[in-house]
Amino acid sequence: MTIVKYGLVGFGGIAENRVAKEGYACDTSRFTPLQHAKLVAATDVNPARQAAAEALGLKWYGKLEDMLADASIDAVYIATPNSTHVPLAIQAMKAGKHVISEKPMATSSADAKKAIEMARELKLSYAVDHMMVYNAWNKEAAALVQKGELGAVNDSCFHMEFAYGYAPEEAASWRCSKIEEVGGPIGDVASHCFYVAEYVFGKKITKIAAVYYPKLMGIKAEDGAFIRFFFEDGVMGSAKVSFCDYRGGLGGTLSNLGFEVYGDKAALRSYGTMFQLSGHKGEPIVQRLELDRFDGKPVSIVPAAFPNIYQSLIENHALSVLEGKPIAGADGCHNLLLCEAAHKSAQNGGILIEVAE
Repeated sequence: MTIVKYGLVGFGGIAENRVAKEGYACDTSRFTPLQHAKLVAATDVNPARQAAAEALGLKWYGKLEDMLADASIDAVYIATPNSTHVPLAIQAMKAGKHVISEKPMATSSADAKKAIEMARELKLSYAVDHMMVYNAWNKEAAALVQKGELGAVNDSCFHMEFAYGYAPEEAASWRCSKIEEVGGPIGDVASHCFYVAEYVFGKKITKIAAVYYPKLMGIKAEDGAFIRFFFEDGVMGSAKVSFCDYRGGLGGTLSNLGFEVYGDKAALRSYGTMFQLSGHKGEPIVQRLELDRFDGKPVSIVPAAFPNIYQSLIENHALSVLEGKPIAGADGCHNLLLCEAAHKSAQNGGILIEVAE
């Protein structure tokens, strides 16, 4: 095998536009083919999606079972509702397929652990779409923080705050109404804050304390949350997540999706780097990363290249298959444990929760 052939399970809007067109470079007007991966097929419970898939040159399967029975397909990318991620991953692995799963990998850490154990037993690569670690500015931030360019760091804030759920159709969506599918600001976006924070610092979060925002929205999920977290070495950080903040509109919302890291020599601030964007031309905002040295003027950090974040995720998974070094999916389970701890803390007066792996 010199290239890993994938089937896409679930062909909704994000799967078509982000995963297929960008990630697998099916939009040939914008992207060149990937070196180690190729999307060859798709399936969805909605047969109306067949035309869109075939327009990208993909083979359509009316049933998942037929796709999994195709020996020419090596792996699947699961882009379906959250509650189906683990059942479909298990079904795919039983058929001998490697798996990339949209996040969250499961709706509970217990289910995640079961799927991870199966992947280990079958020696299959099981990755979760934590794509923001591949963002060019986030990679620059991680290098600066871990090299000590900010001096001694003792605080940080990662935030994803926006307005979602005020319109009736938004309030009815899984993000606002289906807590069992890890909806709400904690499950939907604090999850991104957690893994980006761990990536930037190169450390694991081991303790969580959280409180919910005042409940003013007419949605089933929490309006938002303030979360204090502690890394394994005791360094403190925080996450602010919400569905209740307007932020002025699209521009303010997207530029707000970022973080600040505070050291005794400098502060690092990112704008728009915690989203689905990669830094390509034509995107709705220009992402930024600024190093604010306390003894001089702020410096704008500009990456040398802007690889697509979805392509990077997929290529990393494909290489793990080709090199026989399976990804275990442990980061996805750890992320769920952090989300569960945040809810447990908020539901118990903001008590500090130690995260047990």
